[in-house]
Amino acid sequence: MQKRWNILPVNSAEVAALQASLKINSILCAILVQRGITDYEKAKAFFRPSLNQLHSPWLMKDMHKAVDRILLAFEQKEKILVYGDYDVDGTTSVASMYQFLKSLHNPIEFYIPHRYKEGYGISKIGIDYAKEQGFTLIISLDCGIKSAELIAYAKTLGIDFIVCDHHLPDNDVPVAAAILNPKQIDCAYPYKELCGCGVGFKLMMALTEKLNLPAETYLQFIDLVAIAIAADIVPVTGENRTLAFFGIQKVNTKPSVGIEALLTLSKAKGPMSLTSLVFVIAPRINAAGRMDDAKKAVQLFIEKDPIAAIEFANILHSDNTDRREADSSITIEAMEMLAADPENKNRKSTVLYNEHWHKGVVGIVASRLIETFYRPTIVLTKSGEYAAGSARSVSGFNLYEAIHACRAHLLGYGGHFAAAGMTLATNQIESFKAAFEAEVTRTITPEQLTPELIINAEINFKDITTSLYNIIKQMEPFGPDNMRPVFMAKNVKDAGFSKVVKDLHLRVVLKQDDIILSGIGFNMADKFSILQDGQPIDIVFTIDENEWQGNTNLQLKVIDLLPASSVQND
Repeated sequence: MQKRWNILPVNSAEVAALQASLKINSILCAILVQRGITDYEKAKAFFRPSLNQLHSPWLMKDMHKAVDRILLAFEQKEKILVYGDYDVDGTTSVASMYQFLKSLHNPIEFYIPHRYKEGYGISKIGIDYAKEQGFTLIISLDCGIKSAELIAYAKTLGIDFIVCDHHLPDNDVPVAAAILNPKQIDCAYPYKELCGCGVGFKLMMALTEKLNLPAETYLQFIDLVAIAIAADIVPVTGENRTLAFFGIQKVNTKPSVGIEALLTLSKAKGPMSLTSLVFVIAPRINAAGRMDDAKKAVQLFIEKDPIAAIEFANILHSDNTDRREADSSITIEAMEMLAADPENKNRKSTVLYNEHWHKGVVGIVASRLIETFYRPTIVLTKSGEYAAGSARSVSGFNLYEAIHACRAHLLGYGGHFAAAGMTLATNQIESFKAAFEAEVTRTITPEQLTPELIINAEINFKDITTSLYNIIKQMEPFGPDNMRPVFMAKNVKDAGFSKVVKDLHLRVVLKQDDIILSGIGFNMADKFSILQDGQPIDIVFTIDENEWQGNTNLQLKVIDLLPASSVQND
C-alpha cells in the first residue's frame, strides 16, 4: 500500500540557535526542535534524565486527602481492596500498589474484574464482593473516573473510594474520598500524560514522603511503571520519559522476580528497550485478560519465589500462544470474507461479524485488517445474546464520533478517537453496518484513507556516522511523541547487491555519491522491481546497528522506497 510521505516542518532560526549552544549536527538539532527541545537547558534535561526531575506528588489535586484517608485506614486497621483494570496498565498498577501497601498494612487484598463477566473498570460484582468481605476502602487504579454511579452505590454500603485514574473525566465526577487524576480541569499537576500506574506511583511517592520512609520503598516498582508506559501508548515525554528511562534501567539490571521469569521464558536477547517491552512483556500480560483471567498477571508480578514465578509465566505464555493462534486464524477468516465480498473494494469502512470468533482478540484482528485495508474497521462476535466487538481507526479520523452517529442501532458503546467497543442486537448488525459505512463515507477525507509516513529530516549518506547514531541512541526511550527519528535520502542507487530474502524481505546495498550503506526492508519484497531498473530512488528509513560475526556496523532499516521522480511530499 502506497503511503503519503510527510516531511515535518522545522523552524530554522530555532535550529540555528540550538546548534550554536549544543555544537551537534544540525539535522539532530532540527529533530530536537520538532520535539519542543529548543534550548540548552531543555536539551540537558532530555539527554540526562534524573529522578530529581519528577514532580512533587503533592501538586496533584486531592493528594493530601488520599494520603490522609489511607493513613486513617492504617490507624483503624480497615480492610483495603486494591482494584484495577485487566490490561497491562491496570495489572502493573495493582501489583505495585498492593505490594507497597502490604509492606505497611494488613489486611489488604487485590481485585481484577473479569473481562467477560464484569467488563471494563469498576463493577457492581466487585463492589458487592468488597461489601461481603468487609472492605471499607477501595483504591481503584487505571479506572474509576467514569464510575460515578457505582462509587455512589459503594458509599451507601459504607465503602470509600480513592480513585487513581488518567482517563479524561466526564462532567459528572464521582463523589469519592479522593480523586487523583492530572486530567481534572482544576488539577495543577504540571504533567498531564501519566498512565494509571504512573498516578499510583505518585500516590506511593507521597505516602513514602509522609511516613519518612526511604525512597526505595516506592522506587522498587519503577520497572512496572515502565512496562505500563510502554503498553499503554502514552507520550514518552517529560515525566513519563524519566520514569521509562529508569524503569528500563531496572528491568535490565535488577528486574523483579516476575519480570525476570517472563524475560527468561520469552528468550529475550540483549538489553530491553521500551519497544521490546511492548512486544515481549505486554502481549503476555494482555493475553491473560483476553483469554481467561488477568489476576494471574498480578500474581506473577507480586511473586517472590523464582520457581513459582516461572509457573505463572508459563501460564501467561500459554495464554499468549492461544491468543496468537486465535488472532491468526480469525484474521485469515476475516480476509477471506472480505475477498468474497464484491463490494469490498468500494467501501470506506469494514464491519465484519462471526458468532464463533473469540471476543478477546477482535480488537487485534481489526488492527490487522487496517494494515491491508486502510480504513475504519469494526470486528464483531457473539457475546451472550448479543453481538459485541471492537473498533479501530485510521490516523486522524474520529472513530468515536462516527459510532456515536450510529447509536440508534446500538445497545451500548464507549471508547475514544482511535478505538472503541460496542454491543448491539444481532438483528441490528446489517443496519448498523450500512449506517456506519454511510457515516464514514460522509465524514472521512481521501487523505485519511491513505497511510501517512512521518519523516523528520532529509539526510545524505555522508552524514550517517557512528557519532550521529550514538546521539540518536541517547534520545531513547522511544515511543509516542518521541519516536525513533525517520530520515529520507534522495537520489540513491542500488549498488548491485540487493536481493529478496525468504520471499518476504528486501536486503539492500545502496549507494549515494561514493558512500555505500546496506540495509533491510521487512516485508518489502514487492519493491524489488523498483531497485532492479537501475534508476535513482528515494528512500525512507531509520538508522540501526547490525551485529554480524563480532562486527558491528550501521545499517538502514528501510520503511519505504519510490522512484526518485515520483515522491509526493505533503
